[in-house]
Amino acid sequence: MSKEGYDKLVAELRELENVELPRVKDAISEARDKGDLSENFEYHAAKREQGRLLGRIRFMQRVLEHARVIDTSRLSGDCVQLLSRVEMTNLASQAHMTYIIASPHEANLREGKISIKSPIGQALLNRKVGDVVEVRVPAGLMQLRIDRIEVAG
Repeated sequence: MSKEGYDKLVAELRELENVELPRVKDAISEARDKGDLSENFEYHAAKREQGRLLGRIRFMQRVLEHARVIDTSRLSGDCVQLLSRVEMTNLASQAHMTYIIASPHEANLREGKISIKSPIGQALLNRKVGDVVEVRVPAGLMQLRIDRIEVAG
């Protein structure tokens, strides 16, 4: 994963642990003070939120525990790999697109980052400039020509 993605996950984890979790614990405490817990909607909603937060925190801790930050200075732009920025052309529509191949935890289509485990990410992996790859996507078969590869970030 990229250093930027790692730092983002660490910041989100700190936010959950230091801000969100105490807020939910306060809500549980406040709801508990209102009396009968069997019919107290606020209490049950806060407990559900606490469970969701704790699950997210555990998940993020495991991701960070096993994460490897990639030194982009050691990557080359010879072929498509994790953290490559790939410019390509859809041969059917002649549409040009650019994506960064990212870890599944950093993938965000709005930011132009697709998962290395996505169908397009898998098809592009280890390919070179000029290669034409066929990708099976939900809309059918897509042919993409790789126009340029560079190291992202």
